[in-house]
Order: sequence, then structure tokens, then C-alpha cells
Amino acid sequence: MSITAYGLQDIKKELQHLSSLQIADLCLRLGRYKKENKELLAYLLFEADNEQAFIEKIKAEVGFMFSQLPSQSYLAAKYIRKILRLISKYNKFIGSKQAEIDLLLNFCYNYIQYSDRKTSYKPLRLILTRQVLKIQSLVSKLDEDLQLDFANDYNNMLTEAASKFPWFYKDEYL
Repeated sequence: MSITAYGLQDIKKELQHLSSLQIADLCLRLGRYKKENKELLAYLLFEADNEQAFIEKIKAEVGFMFSQLPSQSYLAAKYIRKILRLISKYNKFIGSKQAEIDLLLNFCYNYIQYSDRKTSYKPLRLILTRQVLKIQSLVSKLDEDLQLDFANDYNNMLTEAASKFPWFYKDEYL
């Protein structure tokens, strides 16, 4: 005997048959069990109507977290990965490629500003290169008009990174 796993379509059909009060009870019950579910519900209820203000709050929080960056390379890499997990979680909430690119560009600018330029710790360097490649692939998936909007910011970020870090080669990412 096994428990049946229902798909999203089955759940959607069943939700259409429920009253708004029953749906509200289900949402509250769902929010009780996982912190991320509660955060998603809070975003959808309170923040989703003003996405740009939410993005600015995330940028401010990321900037503050970068200002608290430890000086040791190993601890800095762990802390930066924590920042990336936070950005990824909020990107899932927002669900917009433009917002994801905007947040990742902001992450890269903060990385360039706050990280140690002389570090030889490879995992710390790879964090930036992976995010640059991720931005590059996301920009290439956008419409041509939006690609042009983000291309200038992307190129400025590459130039700034190449000027600060001796190990970063801008030509690899163009």
C-alpha cells in the first residue's frame, strides 16, 4: 500500500471546487509548516503588488550583508554563498528574469566592491565567474530590446571587475 502523489493539475482542479474560506484555511495551514511557504505567502500578499520596491529592499539587504563580509577567504566564501541562497529564494518568489538579472548584477557589483582583490582562494573567485556566466545566459534568453537594456550594465560590471581583479579576464565573458 502506498500513498498517492497528486500532480499540480489534480490539485488545481480540486481547488476550483473549494470555497474561498476553505482555500484560506488551506493556505494558513500550509504556511504553518515551512518557513519558506510562510515567506512566499507573505510576499504574495504584501509585496507582490510593488515588485520594484521589493527588489530595492533585497538590494539593500544584500549590500548590508556584503558590508559584514568576513576577512578570511574560507568564511567569506561561505557567507557569499549564503547571500546567493537568499537571492535565489527571492528570485523564486518574484519569478521574473529581469528581476533575477538585476539582482545578480547588484550581487556582482557588491562582490567587486567588498571582496578582497588579492585573494587566491579559488572557490571565492569561482563564485563571481559563475554568476557572470549565469547573467550572460539569462540576458541571452531575453528579448532583443531587454538585452540592450542590460548589456550596458553587464559590460560596465565586466570592466569594473577586470580593473579590480587581476585574475578576471573580461574578454572571456563577452
